[in-house]
Amino acid sequence: MTTCLGIELGSTRIKAVAIDGGFKPVSSGDYTWASRYENGVWTYSLEEVWTGLKSALSNVEGRENIAAMGVSAMMHGYLAFDRDWNLLTPFRTWQCTSTGPAAAELTEQFGFNIPQRWSVAHLYQAVLNGEEHVSRIAHITTLAGYVHYMLTGVNAVGVGEASGMFPIDSGSLEYDRAMMAKFDALPAVRALPWKLADLLPGVLTAGEPAGALTEQGAALLEGLLPVGVPFAPAEGDAGTGMTATNAVAPRTGNVSAGTSIFSMVVLERPLEKVYEEIDLVTTPAGAPVAMVHCNNCTSDTNAWVNVLEETARLFGASPDAGELYTRLYEKSLEGDPDCGGVLVCNYLAGEGVTHIDAGRPLVARTPDTRFTLANFFRAQLYTTMATLKIGMDILASEHVAIDSLTGHGGLFKTPVVGQSYMAAACNAPVACMETAGEGGPYGMALLASYMLQKTEGESLESFLSARVFAGVSGSTIRPDPVLADGFNTYIRRYQALLRVERAAVDAL
Repeated sequence: MTTCLGIELGSTRIKAVAIDGGFKPVSSGDYTWASRYENGVWTYSLEEVWTGLKSALSNVEGRENIAAMGVSAMMHGYLAFDRDWNLLTPFRTWQCTSTGPAAAELTEQFGFNIPQRWSVAHLYQAVLNGEEHVSRIAHITTLAGYVHYMLTGVNAVGVGEASGMFPIDSGSLEYDRAMMAKFDALPAVRALPWKLADLLPGVLTAGEPAGALTEQGAALLEGLLPVGVPFAPAEGDAGTGMTATNAVAPRTGNVSAGTSIFSMVVLERPLEKVYEEIDLVTTPAGAPVAMVHCNNCTSDTNAWVNVLEETARLFGASPDAGELYTRLYEKSLEGDPDCGGVLVCNYLAGEGVTHIDAGRPLVARTPDTRFTLANFFRAQLYTTMATLKIGMDILASEHVAIDSLTGHGGLFKTPVVGQSYMAAACNAPVACMETAGEGGPYGMALLASYMLQKTEGESLESFLSARVFAGVSGSTIRPDPVLADGFNTYIRRYQALLRVERAAVDAL
């Protein structure tokens, strides 16, 4: 059986998913990993990239029959290399919130929001810091771009991934040349022996060929994949999430919820103002997208579930992890719409949307709070999407039309619960498909299929709607007014709690 393969290096898992000619997942493998906080930087070891890839691929059946494939990974961040592709400084991930001065100055210079996560913000902050390696940089790229280059020898990324490195010109679907000229003219940059255009990877759009697995690449994978497999352009987890949820058309969007949470809404028109809380990126085909990205989602909830599991074990119980999550999610439905006054801030890392540079997880309540398990866990789930709601409310103030949002990722695995809360938070219908838990690697496999199977003139939007998702079953939940009112009450208290969070960051 001929298949297409999608690989994604996510925050907590490296996963490979193979799909058949009918676009159904048929085999998968994964490897669990985690970022480390070292010397003030959130990072991953590049050696573990290859260990994890080999582990994930080793469990994929029929690898000898892969017709096309592609690599995706968590977006943004900073990987800097010299001319011979030697790493110059440890990988700086999207979780890092140490580029505030650079991001602020570039946003002002460009008249375009440059978030702290973006590769150009990391680069410029290194310049401002006077870091030794800066003069020796020959290439900067993302994690997906690095893996793609090592496997194919092609130094290029998909336009959606590129749009999280540097702003994209929506006409040419290349990096914005006027903004690049402004960057090169900055006083701290002018004396350096490179121009920005020389450092960035090339830009490709969905459907374009992006090289093939070389002998050197196959050797890195110890022969797990055959030489010559064609590659689709490397994409970020935002673009593959949009693809996996059929959310690449105007007025559609998706929400990816796991370690981080972000929404992607395809725009009909440009936003009227520049907002620090909103990234402007693109779909894998280059359509403009408003992105609300939040660093913190389910990690703090996972920590609390582990504590509750440990408590159960004190009484001799051995709950299945999946069942424990399901029961706690469902228990939260018994809570008050506003969580009875229970408040949770889930910040393990800083948050650009709320302008907080570090995290201190908090649970807060007043003496008259209705502190029950249902309200506590409902607050845990509300807080996973609270920061996202702050950004989505900005889009609502801009009258951005959203016909539907599609949810995917771990937050949506338990039916109804996360969907209902997200619909209330975003005031939009939220759909979940059968593949809600697959996410990015499935989307990357679909992009590989599109490259392989598209007919002349067939757009990605048409390919997904007419061929991939026609007849796919799922469920849609519309906003419940009572839940929406309760969430709005919660978010007002939550914004007050952020003052406490800032004090906690200063004090602890």
